[in-house]
Amino acid sequence: MAHTIKSKKQLLTRVRRIKGQAEALEKALERESECAAVLQQIAAIRGAVNGLMTEVLEGHLRQHLGADDLSPQQRSEDLEQLVGVLRSYLR
Repeated sequence: MAHTIKSKKQLLTRVRRIKGQAEALEKALERESECAAVLQQIAAIRGAVNGLMTEVLEGHLRQHLGADDLSPQQRSEDLEQLVGVLRSYLR
């Protein structure tokens, strides 16, 4: 079973929290809120997204790179895929 399926409820809770934070940011901008409040909301969203990324990344590493039954070729392919994702995320 994929790690995102096993953690589905927890991951969806995180995504919904991020969605709520993004909606709050949109409303703050529409209300022309103080820039400090807008910055704080952006920081909260970034932290939430980073937490989600960390959780999914950990599950991916454990399942796709930490499994004992992977062939060297499969492990290498999974590693290259993960490196691509990390490069994209860290830009």
